[in-house]
Amino acid sequence: MFQLKKIQILDAPLREVFPFFATPANLEKITPDNLGFKIKTPSPLVMEEGAIFDYTIKLGLIKFPWKTLITRYDPPFVFQDIQTFGPYKKWEHTHEFIDMGDRTKIIDTIEYDLFPKFLSKSINRLFIRKRVERIFDFRTRILEQIFNK
Repeated sequence: MFQLKKIQILDAPLREVFPFFATPANLEKITPDNLGFKIKTPSPLVMEEGAIFDYTIKLGLIKFPWKTLITRYDPPFVFQDIQTFGPYKKWEHTHEFIDMGDRTKIIDTIEYDLFPKFLSKSINRLFIRKRVERIFDFRTRILEQIFNK
């Protein structure tokens, strides 16, 4: 299994930051265009424990379905989603929010695993890790544009 942890501090209070993340439609705004990310679940999208959201993403030329289950929802401090169907053997993403007065610290922890197991270390090192890091680097830049005005 692999892990990626990203920490970002935004110049906005928790009361503004958390609702942005708790709105599933905003995920399209903070995902690189080249992933072709599209939400397939019909509106209204309600963020709550047990909620299921369907997406499609492109990895290279291949479009993949992705189903997410919200396994933990404790506003405005944390929520967690897991991939129940998609390109990864395992994908678990924990979003933590820490109130810093007029600022908010966001901690994203992603634990993931790949198919097939015997090739996963090489595939991760050569392709996947860099791709996941680029996605979160893009997200960091977009969030700074939105919140650090």
